Order: sequence, then structure tokens, then C-alpha cells
Amino acid sequence: MSCMDKPQEDSRNLIDKYKNQENEKIIADLDETRISLEIAIENLSHDFNIGTIVRNANAFNVKKLHIIGKRKYNRRGAMVTDKYLHIFHWATPAEFYEYAKSEQKHLIAIENNRPDCKPLRLANFSDSSILIFGSESDGISAELLSLTESSFYIEQLGSTRSINVGCASAVAMYEYAKQKGFLDNA
Repeated sequence: MSCMDKPQEDSRNLIDKYKNQENEKIIADLDETRISLEIAIENLSHDFNIGTIVRNANAFNVKKLHIIGKRKYNRRGAMVTDKYLHIFHWATPAEFYEYAKSEQKHLIAIENNRPDCKPLRLANFSDSSILIFGSESDGISAELLSLTESSFYIEQLGSTRSINVGCASAVAMYEYAKQKGFLDNA
């Protein structure tokens, strides 16, 4: 076999199980094992962290990802993982809320600007939870925040009161997956 006959190596950032498979087949397989969690991101300012949140949503194989507000986000930060997710766009918090209400979802804010925020370790997630993240600088809008049932902050040990929203999304998704037992066989 000459160099010309060798099959080309799949350069996509995929686990070995999905190497050399078509995207549609990968998505179909992921659909069989998606966790019940949904993620919502409020995109008011074209925040560059959205790409990281999208990538984290893929890492935890979430059921759906919702982007509220602007459709555009930093796809480069997502590292093409958006191809393997079910992404929905909502123009306004009210439109998103109508979806959530019709599906009997529990809207949970992950942020630290509300006086009634509780530590994330005290969260009791349901299978119908949607975790909501805001922009890095402004957090979740007052309109969207008023539609949530509860809010949680990530406990920290250092001097700052917050961590990057992309990092916060990974911590919150991990806590959900751990609490619901999805990591037991990972």
C-alpha cells in the first residue's frame, strides 16, 4: 500500500468511538445517551464565552441548548462541537419562557447578583431543569431573571466573587451530572 492509498486520518477533536464517522451518525448515537439537562444562554452582547459554554454542553451531552437574544456567537470557541448539539434560538426571554412553560421546565439561574441566591451545592435539580447563564459582564437580564424559579451561585474560596461564565457553566453542568448519577458509568 502506498502513501496515496492510506486512508486519511480524521483530524476532528472526537473520542475514538466517533473517528471517521459522519456527523449524522454521531448525532444519532449521542441522542441515545443525552442527559436530561438543558442549557440556556442569554446572548445580549455577543459574548465570547458562549463558544465555551457550547463546548461544555457538548462535553456533558446535554439534551438541548437554547440561545436567547442574538443568534451570533463565537463559533470558534465552540470548536465545532455545535454540530453535535440541538441548538434553539429565541429572540426574547418571553419567547423562551413560553417554550419552557409549555414543556414544564424548571428555570434555574446560575449567577450571583440576586439576594436570594443559594450555594450550588444546595441545588436539588430535577430532570426538567434548564440552567441559565448570562453574559460575562452583565449576568442575566432582569427580565429573564424574573422568570426563573431559583438561582444558585458557585461557592469560592479566593478573593473574587465570581469566575468566568464559561468556567461556571462547566462547574454547574458537572454538579448536575454528578447529582443525577450520570457520571457513575462515565
